[in-house]
Order: sequence, then C-alpha cells, then structure tokens
Amino acid sequence: MLARDRLPLAFGALREHRQRSLLSLSGIAVGVAAVIVLLALGEGARDYVLAQFGQFGSNLLQVTPGRTETAGMPGAFGGTTRKLTLDDALDLHRVPGVRAVVPTVIGQSRVESAGRARTVPVVGTTRGALDLWKMAVRRGDFLAAGDARRATNAVVLGSKLARELFGAGDALGARVRVGGARLVVAGVMEERGDVLGFDFDDVAYVDLAEAMRLYDRDELMEIDVSFTSVGDAETVARAVRERLAERHGRDDVTVLTQSAMLGAFDRVLRVVSWAVAAIGALSLVVGAVGIATVMGIAVGERTHEIGLWKAIGARNSDVHRAFLLEAALLSGLGGAAGLAAGLALVAAAAGLVRGLPLSIEPLHVIVALAGSVGTGLVSGFAPARRAARLEPVDALRAE
Repeated sequence: MLARDRLPLAFGALREHRQRSLLSLSGIAVGVAAVIVLLALGEGARDYVLAQFGQFGSNLLQVTPGRTETAGMPGAFGGTTRKLTLDDALDLHRVPGVRAVVPTVIGQSRVESAGRARTVPVVGTTRGALDLWKMAVRRGDFLAAGDARRATNAVVLGSKLARELFGAGDALGARVRVGGARLVVAGVMEERGDVLGFDFDDVAYVDLAEAMRLYDRDELMEIDVSFTSVGDAETVARAVRERLAERHGRDDVTVLTQSAMLGAFDRVLRVVSWAVAAIGALSLVVGAVGIATVMGIAVGERTHEIGLWKAIGARNSDVHRAFLLEAALLSGLGGAAGLAAGLALVAAAAGLVRGLPLSIEPLHVIVALAGSVGTGLVSGFAPARRAARLEPVDALRAE
C-alpha cells in the first residue's frame, strides 16, 4: 500500500460513516474547546495580576516583621519576633541606594460626615507614599511632609469615598470623623481602581502617627522602600536586612523584592492555569473512549476489506498505519473544530464582558492540537493492531 493512498482511504472511511464520525469528532472538539477557554481564562488572570502588581514599578522592596523563609513558627526558638518600629524605618534612609522609605499602618474605621458614613480601610502613612505607590491627587494636597512622629488633623479621601460622603459637593476643608478622631479633608485622590483586590478609591489616608494613635499600635505593619537603580535590588535588599539585623540583634524580618514577588505570583498562577486546563482535558478522555469504540467497530465491520488488502499484498504494518491514520485524522478534525469553537467562545466572552482577562498563547494552540492528535493515536492503537493481526484467509471468509 503506497503512502499517498492512505489519506484518501482514510477520508473515504470517515465519509462512509458520517454520523458515527461526527459523534466521535464532537467528543474531541468539546475537550479541546474546554482546554482553550480554560487556558485563556487562566493566562488572562495571570497577565492581569502581574500587570496590576507591576503598577508600582520594579524598584521596590517590602519589609515585614518575621522571617517567612525559616522553618517553624516565629519566636518558637530564641524569643518572640521583634516588631518593626518607626525608628527602624527612619534608620533605613541611611542604607546606600535607598531613595524613599514609607512606613505603613492599616486599620478599618467608620468615616462619617454630614449624616453619611462608610466603613473603609484607613491607611496611616507619610507623604512619600504619593510617589512610591504611584498615586495622584485630584484636588487639594496629600499628607504634609514633616516629622513622621507628629500627627496632624488632615485626612485625604479616595475618590469613591469622597463621592459617597459628599456627593457632588466640595469635600475640601470639610470636617469628618474617622473612628474617634475629628479630621479635616486636605485632599481628594484621583481614581485608581482595584489593585489586587484593594480598592484605592474607597480608602482614607491619615498621618502615620494619627493611625498609630487611632489603632493603639506601637509597631508598623510594613515598610516599603524604593531604591535608585533596578539592577541593585538584591544588593539593597541585603543591605536593608543587615541594617535591621544590627538593630534587632538577629535577622528577623522578611525583605521581598518586586521581582521576587512578581516571580512568585507568576509561578503560582502558571501552575493554577495548567491545573485548570488539565481538568478541562478530562473531557478528552471521553473523546478518546469514543474513538477507541468507533475504531473497534470499524475493524469488525471491515474485516472482509482488511482480508482483501492483505490478499493483494498489503503488509501488517500497512494495515496498522492505515487504521492509525483514520484515528489520527478523526481526532485531528475534532481538535481543529474544538480550537475554532474555543477561539470563538473566547472572542465572544471578551466582547460581552468588558474587562474580562483573557489571553491565548500560541503554545496553548499547539498543545491543544497536538493533544487531540495524540489522543487519536493512543485510542486507535489497539484497534489498529487488532486489524493488522487478522489472517487474510479468515478475514476474507468474514461476512
């Protein structure tokens, strides 16, 4: 049997049993479409999270109390973990390469004015946060520069919080109650939206000292540090850790670079994306069972034809390849149909749901098509081998 004859024979066999072929093909198509859609969702979510996280730039460090890299509970050996203090933050200005240091305390309080109220996050920080967190003020001004130990009566409102409290009115200069403190609105922020689940528009900013007094804290939740050159991230991180280790008597803080945080997110989201796709690929198993069943029936129905092939000189390998080609062709057509359906569904979802994170990588398309053809080859192998082992005389006797 010539190689060029196998493809027309395979197409002819599929056309002869159109309904059965379409049913088998649809099982593979559903599996491939599911894989494409789920991978697009997973990859889109990954790109969205990384883009949101990258809004703050790449020359940032985050310092938090406790060592997450060490085994065991913090303080299980050698005493409790020392708190991060404002003095720690101020001392970091002396580390070579450090450009800005922003100490932070975050709480939750009821913000009230003119009979309206909302319970929102209250961020205690310094003026340096305006530049370090890439924020902008729409009206008024941000928190004043000065001694971080001194509290003022200023509060800066996110755009959504200002709108909910004052409507179309002017919030500047208005008095609001934040928890138990009476403060004056010094500014209203530009809209920023959600970043990793934190709504920057529905938040109030107060001086660090005011937040520490409001929430009765003597320690910081974290210290954000920016440095002068992106390439110095690891060097500055090491210097920051060493400086705090000198102050605390031991290395008891976690210093994360922006690239390390982005890398961790990237790895986790890639694993989740492929795990979700693997769940969708389970439907390919159903398609594989369908192809194996169809090919097994085909061998039984075409026993006489197989005997005739062998009688005119076809070898066992020729018969085996012919049936494998049919299975691969059936699954390949199903994969192509599923790919087209999956791309159409992704395009339709992107058009209907504005802002839905969807992304299709060329590798996903290749893997989906290769997976569909591979499914056909695997599921068609046993029926093809059974067809190849038929004896010509016995096959010709079959009705």
